[in-house]
Amino acid sequence: MVILGGSGFIGTRLINLLKGTNNYDLSNIDIAQSEAHPEITERGDVRHLFDMLHVLQGADTAILLAAQHRDNVHPLSLYAETNVDGMHNVLEAMSQNKVRRIIFFSSVSVYGLHRAEPNEDAQLTPVNEYGRTKQQAELLLQQWSKRHPERSVIIVRPTVVFGEGNRGNVYNLLHQIQSGRFLMVGNGRNLKSMAYVGNVAAFVQFLLEHNDKPGLQIYNYVDKPDYDMNRLVSLVSRTLHRHIPSMHFPLWMGLLGGYAADALSLLTRRPLAVSAQRVRKFCATTAFSSDKAMSIGFVPPFAIEEALERTLRYEFGE
Repeated sequence: MVILGGSGFIGTRLINLLKGTNNYDLSNIDIAQSEAHPEITERGDVRHLFDMLHVLQGADTAILLAAQHRDNVHPLSLYAETNVDGMHNVLEAMSQNKVRRIIFFSSVSVYGLHRAEPNEDAQLTPVNEYGRTKQQAELLLQQWSKRHPERSVIIVRPTVVFGEGNRGNVYNLLHQIQSGRFLMVGNGRNLKSMAYVGNVAAFVQFLLEHNDKPGLQIYNYVDKPDYDMNRLVSLVSRTLHRHIPSMHFPLWMGLLGGYAADALSLLTRRPLAVSAQRVRKFCATTAFSSDKAMSIGFVPPFAIEEALERTLRYEFGE
């Protein structure tokens, strides 16, 4: 089994889990060395077809995690080079090497914002380059699946993933809340879907062991129930035994501060933690259906509240 892009946060947790079973002959291919698993890691780049032809020789399964996903990627062409051209190279190498199964990590960003808990059949309306290139990669994979109906193709669309050691959006939010510098913009009733990395890794293991049928399958991955901002603040306060100010500021005031930060960032040519776009995203409901993933027999090993508490204690506990 070849994991493409497994040196990062999700890939490391997945390798930890799979290595613990001793059931898999694993290799990790990444442009970055793995700090946790250097013994199975080989340098390779999905943007280079030759690399993919080499590393997928003799492989039965490919798990494609490699992607450009940060908000501040420059130039923007890197999104397409990695997420779309990289998919093309992986599929070409799979065809030539007769790799029979792929699990591809896409994203709920393909749905866009302000959607009412979309499921896997919802129309895709991505609003940024990351979401658009993930959608394009999915389309390539779907076309490839039609040409190879005997092979197993699984697309996983996780929501924002959090967990111990991650420094992504959920960590930044939790850090702001626990620091006491958090300002609640809006009424706090907007829902936020999240996924714990331990559950995401366990879901992939479940797919590997219980879902080997040919054809195309698509699954959102979300840990339910969704928390709104008020409940999340309350959880942080209770878990860390800290008083969190509960004052709410109207959206217009938050946007005003965001626009001021945008102007300052433009003048100083330095990115800031606050922006009008991030204020809008913070106040938006980002909730997604996970009914399909939960209908195939998978049971997450960690409840969402337990996962948040574990992360909070690891990152901010005494």
